[in-house]
Amino acid sequence: MTRAGLIATKVGNSSFYDDKGTSSHITLLRVDECVVANIKTLEKDGYNAVQLTSIDTGKDISSIRKPQRKIFSSIKINPKKIIKEFKVDKDNLLDVGTKLNVDHFKVDQFIDATSFSIGKGFAGVMKRHNFGGLRASHGVSISHRSHGSTGQNQDPGRVFKGKKMAGRMGNKRVTKQNLRIIEIDIDNKLLVVKGSVPGKRNSIIYLKDSVKKS
Repeated sequence: MTRAGLIATKVGNSSFYDDKGTSSHITLLRVDECVVANIKTLEKDGYNAVQLTSIDTGKDISSIRKPQRKIFSSIKINPKKIIKEFKVDKDNLLDVGTKLNVDHFKVDQFIDATSFSIGKGFAGVMKRHNFGGLRASHGVSISHRSHGSTGQNQDPGRVFKGKKMAGRMGNKRVTKQNLRIIEIDIDNKLLVVKGSVPGKRNSIIYLKDSVKKS
């Protein structure tokens, strides 16, 4: 059964010690109140989904554009920064105005986390694709960290798409699967997740139930 997820903010990384004294690398995620702003139904829109909105902008509702103003005024809340749609089953459609918090998930549950990875800027092939580089001896001139030849002969006479070359590294949409929730702090709105989560500090993270693990 597919249900709605949560919108979280990455706080940072730390270590977690269990009752046996075993240390685990964990990521702290803060979940501000997620409110159902709209629903999509199979009969009207062709699919079932729930639109969640979260993270206050600190702005007055009169300062935002009219299309967005209608969303927040209909459910009588302050403008939010993020609106995210989660596809769900028909039985898991929620009423507009429903609020979801960290207790939406449970301890020892597996989740999937989606965000944009940390951008590294323009990088060469040795850093981007772990190339070994050319020989560092005489005769290689000043091209030790180059990728070598990229093309072929006159036929086909071009560089194939997807060729590993220098270019922008990182800043891609990444989903980390099968992350286990170690602890839930309801008072501080925190999720303690074992392992690493894509993105840098204060990145927006989209959480949902694990696809591969129940």
